[in-house]
Amino acid sequence: MDNHPVSAQLVGLFFQMDGKQLQDQYKNHLSDYHVWDQKSHAENWTLFQDNIGEHLSIDETSFSNGELYTIVSSKSAKGKKGTLVATIKGTKAEDIIAVLERIPLRTRNKVKEVTMDMAPNMAKAIRRCFRNARRVIDRFHVKKLAYDAVQELRIQYRWEVLDIESQKIKDARKQSIPYEPELLSNGDTIKQLLARSRHLLFKHPSRWTESQKHRAELLFIRFPKLRQAYDLGIALGDIFTKCKDKKLAFTKLGLWHNKVENAGILSFESVAKSIAAHHPEILHYFDNRSTNASAESFNAKLKAFRSVFRGVRDTSFFLYIVMKLYA
Repeated sequence: MDNHPVSAQLVGLFFQMDGKQLQDQYKNHLSDYHVWDQKSHAENWTLFQDNIGEHLSIDETSFSNGELYTIVSSKSAKGKKGTLVATIKGTKAEDIIAVLERIPLRTRNKVKEVTMDMAPNMAKAIRRCFRNARRVIDRFHVKKLAYDAVQELRIQYRWEVLDIESQKIKDARKQSIPYEPELLSNGDTIKQLLARSRHLLFKHPSRWTESQKHRAELLFIRFPKLRQAYDLGIALGDIFTKCKDKKLAFTKLGLWHNKVENAGILSFESVAKSIAAHHPEILHYFDNRSTNASAESFNAKLKAFRSVFRGVRDTSFFLYIVMKLYA
C-alpha cells in the first residue's frame, strides 16, 4: 500500500468500513509520510530533480479553494512515475525560479525544450532557469484566444438582441397586445439562436451535425460579422493543423494578420497583437510540433485524484500521495 497509495475512503466504502479511519491509519502508521524528507516544505514546494528530462512542460493548477500551484513535469515519463519535477505554490516568477534554481545548473542546462502557455511569469522562469531550452507556446492556448474572441462577439450580439426584445415586450404591453417573438425555420427565436450556437462556434464546420449546419446558416445570415470572426478563428487553427513548414507558417500568420486588420473586429485585433508579441515562441511549435497536452493531461489526473479525495484538506499529505504516484 505504501508503494501504491490509493484512496482509503474508497477502500473503506468498498469494505463497508470507516474510510476516514483507514486514511488516518495509512497517513499516521502505514506510510512513511511523517519521515518524508520534503514534508516540512511540501505545502510551499516539492522538487524531484532526478525526473528532469530534455523536454518539460510548465503549467498551473488548483488543488483546493482556488489556490494555484505551478507544476513542472517531464514529457518522457508520459504521465506515469517520473513525471513530476516540481510543485510550487503560487505563480510568481520569483518563487518558481527560487525552487528550480535548487537543481544544479549542469542538470538544468540539459533541458532542450519547455512547453508553456502565454503567461509572462512562466516565460521569465524558463528563461532564467533553463537557458538552453527553446520556449514553445502551446498552440491550443493560441487557438483558445481566437475561440474566446468569437464567443465575445456572440455574447455581445446576444445582449443587443435581449435589449431589443425587452423594448418590444414593453411596447406591446403599452398597446395591450401580446408579444410574439419571431420564430426561425429551425424553431429558434433569435435569442435562442445565439444562445444555442455556442458549441458549434467551437467546432470545425466538418464536425457540425445537420442541425448545427442549419443553425449556423441562420446565424451567419443574420450576423455576417460573426461569420467573419468564426472564419478567422478557423483559419488560425488551420495554420497549426495544415502547415508543416515553419517558414510557411510564418507567412500564413502574416496573411492572417492582414485579414484581421481588414475585418475590424476589436476582439480579434487584441488576439493578433498578442500573437505578434509572442510569435517566436508560437512558431517554435513547428520545430517539433510540441504542445502542452501532456501537462494538461497530467493536471486532469491531479484533479481527478483530488475528486477521489473529495477535496484537499491537507495539501502536504495530498502532495505526498501525488509524489508516491508520479515522482
